[in-house]
Amino acid sequence: MRISGGGARGIPLVAPKGDAVRPATDGMRQAVFSSLGARVSGAHFLDLFAGSGAYGLEALSRGAAGGVFVEQNAKAAACVRVNLAAVCKSLGREPQGLTVLQADARTAPFGGGEVPDLVFIDPPYKIIAEVAPGLFARLAEGLALRPEALVVFELPGELDLLPAGWTLVKRLGKGARQPTVAFFRRG
Repeated sequence: MRISGGGARGIPLVAPKGDAVRPATDGMRQAVFSSLGARVSGAHFLDLFAGSGAYGLEALSRGAAGGVFVEQNAKAAACVRVNLAAVCKSLGREPQGLTVLQADARTAPFGGGEVPDLVFIDPPYKIIAEVAPGLFARLAEGLALRPEALVVFELPGELDLLPAGWTLVKRLGKGARQPTVAFFRRG
């Protein structure tokens, strides 16, 4: 698993051994960031259920200004820190404006001062039905000052997610047994 584009393209990412993390595939991240295009440059992001930090690190490699990674698992959070250091070194930048928060994404404070432009959510698939309504309710409140913010949510292809008060803008990926990514905007 590597950064697929931007200034840190090719930097390898580490993930904890075992099944604590299901990293987003390189191909899926490439598709997501091709769809996001110029929205990433200068953006602030929130990476919930960060795992290895792949989505947020990809955003950083492609010009994001800063962001927050939220990961509850201690081993995964340690991997995010290692990966963040490697990406920052490759980009020749200090990690200012970047935070790794070891906390439950369902209850962690969003942001840290800066309202995100992009929110990446990649929870364990088995808890999506349980956590999605609460996450979207909290995001509606937390993103009130940034109505143009996009939520990028990875989920299995067989699952349809229609959160109240949100509009599905786009969905990438096909197939019932394949990962897909849904883009949501308030409205």
